Amino acid sequence: MINYKHLRYFWMVAKEGSIAKASKLLFLTPQTISGQLSLLEDQLGTRLFKRVGRNLQLTEEGKVVQSYANDIFSLGNELQEVLKNQTGNIRQPLIAGIANSIPKSIAYHLLEPSLSLDEPVQLICREDNLTMLLTELAAHKLDIVISDRPLPDTISVKCFNHRLGQCGMSFFGTRQLVEKKQGDFPQCLDTMPILLPGSASSIKNKLLQWFERHNIAPEIVAEFDDGALMKAFGKKGVGVFAAPSATAQEVKEDYNVEILGETNEVTESFYAISIERKIKHPGVVAILNEAREHLFMKDVLLE
Repeated sequence: MINYKHLRYFWMVAKEGSIAKASKLLFLTPQTISGQLSLLEDQLGTRLFKRVGRNLQLTEEGKVVQSYANDIFSLGNELQEVLKNQTGNIRQPLIAGIANSIPKSIAYHLLEPSLSLDEPVQLICREDNLTMLLTELAAHKLDIVISDRPLPDTISVKCFNHRLGQCGMSFFGTRQLVEKKQGDFPQCLDTMPILLPGSASSIKNKLLQWFERHNIAPEIVAEFDDGALMKAFGKKGVGVFAAPSATAQEVKEDYNVEILGETNEVTESFYAISIERKIKHPGVVAILNEAREHLFMKDVLLE
């Protein structure tokens, strides 16, 4: 079995880049740490560091050990935080992965109900691309993943889709842009400057197909993987942008823009992906219930 005291010494040396620096933080002599590292290397049967000049560098095996050590001691720190009893309540952690294609306002409204329970929850959010989040979910490092698409068939991970709902899209622009529009919606979008979400979003191709069906040819000024950045450009009048109608009023107020129109022909769906078919975590149950009952207009069937 790994000696975790030795592993922690290794972790500190790897972070600080030298035994001398780590010894000051650990209040140990360099000789003591050097001896403990040698014992760890003997136990693992591999070299963890190589000397380059006066500095220590991790070997390839050392990098693997560091990655695991990061997870081990990060979880240990989280455990200490959870067990702190400053308010008299121990908060149950809820670790949620949010696909970076999810609009921030939607993510907030989906996750917020987990913080309003009688049984307090500590919400921990991780944002990344869907593939990376599903890998973390499969390794039991996440409780739930929020995505704008279901689990892809190409990913061999045993997980379950829980459809939260769907909503149409609204189009926004500054007052100056809205005053320049010609005709009624959606034809008024023809030739107007427009900002599109990037390819990471499931909605981009749906918008382009909708434009084509209505013989609309807007001027595509820019594409953005970050929806918040797209809205920031829209706020400055660079172009018209689309966002889920469920948050239309919030977008209008936050970015000081006007609504040109909305359509239910283009819809964006949202999913919670879990490793459990039947959800047990009370925070995740609250997320699913609130989304299905209040956030989205249309009822959805359980999947």
